[in-house]
Amino acid sequence: MASDFLLEIGTEEIPASYIQPALDAMATMMSKFLSDKRVGHGTIRTMATPRRLVWVIKDVAEKQEAQTVEITGPPKDAAFDEAGNPTQAALGFAKSQGVSPEELQIKETRRGEYVVVSRHESGVSTVELLGGVLANLIADIPFPKSMRWGDLKVTFARPIHWMVALLGKEVVPFTYGNVTSGSTSYGHRFMSPGPFEVTDINGYVEALRERFVIVDIEERRERIREIVAGCAKEKNGNIREDEDLLAEVVQLVEYPTAVCGSFDQHYLELPQEVLITAMRAHQRYFAVLDNAGKLMPYFVTVNNTLTRDPQIVALGNEYVLRARLEDARFYYVEDQKVSLDDRVEELKEVVFHSKLGTSYEKLERFKTLAEYMADQVAPNDKATVSRAAYLCKADLVTGTVGEFPELQGIMGRAYAQLAKENEAVAEAIYEHYLPTHAGGQLPSGMAGSLVSISDKLDTVVGCFGIGQMPTGTTDPFALRRQALGIIRIILEKDLSLSLSELISKAIEGLDGKLTEPADQTHQAVLEFFKRRLQHFLIGQGLPQNVVEAVLAHHLDPLVETVAKIRTLESFKEQEHFEPLLGTVKRVVNILKEPVDLPVDPERFVSQAEKDLYGDLIACEQDLEKPLAARDYDAVLNRLSQLKAPIDGFFDEVLVLDEDLALRQNRLALLTRLANLFQQMADFSRIVI
Repeated sequence: MASDFLLEIGTEEIPASYIQPALDAMATMMSKFLSDKRVGHGTIRTMATPRRLVWVIKDVAEKQEAQTVEITGPPKDAAFDEAGNPTQAALGFAKSQGVSPEELQIKETRRGEYVVVSRHESGVSTVELLGGVLANLIADIPFPKSMRWGDLKVTFARPIHWMVALLGKEVVPFTYGNVTSGSTSYGHRFMSPGPFEVTDINGYVEALRERFVIVDIEERRERIREIVAGCAKEKNGNIREDEDLLAEVVQLVEYPTAVCGSFDQHYLELPQEVLITAMRAHQRYFAVLDNAGKLMPYFVTVNNTLTRDPQIVALGNEYVLRARLEDARFYYVEDQKVSLDDRVEELKEVVFHSKLGTSYEKLERFKTLAEYMADQVAPNDKATVSRAAYLCKADLVTGTVGEFPELQGIMGRAYAQLAKENEAVAEAIYEHYLPTHAGGQLPSGMAGSLVSISDKLDTVVGCFGIGQMPTGTTDPFALRRQALGIIRIILEKDLSLSLSELISKAIEGLDGKLTEPADQTHQAVLEFFKRRLQHFLIGQGLPQNVVEAVLAHHLDPLVETVAKIRTLESFKEQEHFEPLLGTVKRVVNILKEPVDLPVDPERFVSQAEKDLYGDLIACEQDLEKPLAARDYDAVLNRLSQLKAPIDGFFDEVLVLDEDLALRQNRLALLTRLANLFQQMADFSRIVI
């Protein structure tokens, strides 16, 4: 028999950014618990509003599945004497398991014969299991910050006021802090604040809806889309798409309603990004665009209650926004009174990091690194790269960015355009911050790409060099994101840059500031990038064993390494690959350790040795051009031709000959052969 399970944790308003990560963790925790406890169940659904976190699990079994467990005791030799009588070890084990010595059994294991006890365990009721664990599960829900309330020792994102815990119609009893579970929930704080009994889990969502609470996040999201679009349409406009803002707003309200407001036309003289940021960042307003994509003097705000007089609400929001826009206009005008070059000088007074110097010192470092890269891959763009690197941090000391930090880069581009800087320089100033998040937009131009790489790499190397590497739970300088951004840009732009050389150049620029040894810093950063690349490629669907096989011997240049991985994954599907793989693994297995000796053809005894050596020499020569041209299909096809002579060698030659000289020479031949295959990958890591 199965019933649905409902847990609702009723709280004071939880910060919007806390909710979705908490829901993801809740689903994972409950799935693991039910699986570990052998409780059958259907789909696990999580829902939330700012005042409640909810689990709904379909078709939860009435009790856990029964099982027979086998408990291993002492070895047979220790449990019974020569006459077959139980020793104290056996008697003690039997007593600890609550069985008589006669019930002990002997079982053959990998370690030999051992005494075992088999015990049948009937399933415990699910209500009992849940009642014993729900408090712990609630305590384990992760939040960026948790709080205590009253004199209680328990913590949560915000104080808990009620908890509904039902399996079918039965209350699952437990206590968290000073709140005991029951079947009483509450509606909207203002429009339906009274309690109500949850008598039917299937009707739970509708019961809340009747009380002005839309608990389903997707339903609430679609309602917001609909009502804000309707407001914009009344002004003959369209809502500017903003999924991040929508994701935040949907977690701020239980029953969304929308109101349209306006602002004075003269504010449209400000850059569009300034207006949008003033609306979304501080007020969480949705901007309205005309059919040409230009900003209109309107905004839409989402409220948490039904509005008696929308005009009064609109006027209040307009008043608040007017002050924000007036601030933005003031800063925008004042900023233009100081040139970007003078702003750069101001960076000498801005500390980037107490151990890594000022923002100006950082600028000098990554400007040199960007120019070095330009010399290698884009010499015609070097002047643009140099100027963009010099100016790209100037907007950090402007009033507008000080008031609206989200506009860094955007204002740098705007002020560069106003100063009549080259358009490519202005665009690179903006693009050097990209990507701003995992999967985010990449720089479109070469100058922005190189400045972005150099800025990010200086930060990564600098932090590693002062011992501030990311840990499993902390990454205050977003080094993982910055490393991934570097990887994505290099691959997207097909830049034949040596990551190892770039790291060395970055370390040179940080001379005198690093507290960690330079060689250790270099190795740690290189390994960090290897892990980031591995994670990125596996996330794109490439098999882990193929990725690891290539990364075992290759990282630089990244574009070549990734090309090898993709080619090898495709080549793996060909019918002749599996036999080749078996042959190569035989070479690796017999080697165990490479033999660092030259091959001496004079020591060859059999024709098979001579044939393999000749084919090896020819293959080495034949691979030079396709390797240089990154034609890895041709490389693999040519390597495949070595299968026959390798098999012939193993058929006719005893590699581990008693004659040490012969043995070493044959192992040296196999080492050279393995090295040839390793120009593509460590084939021993590949699984078919």
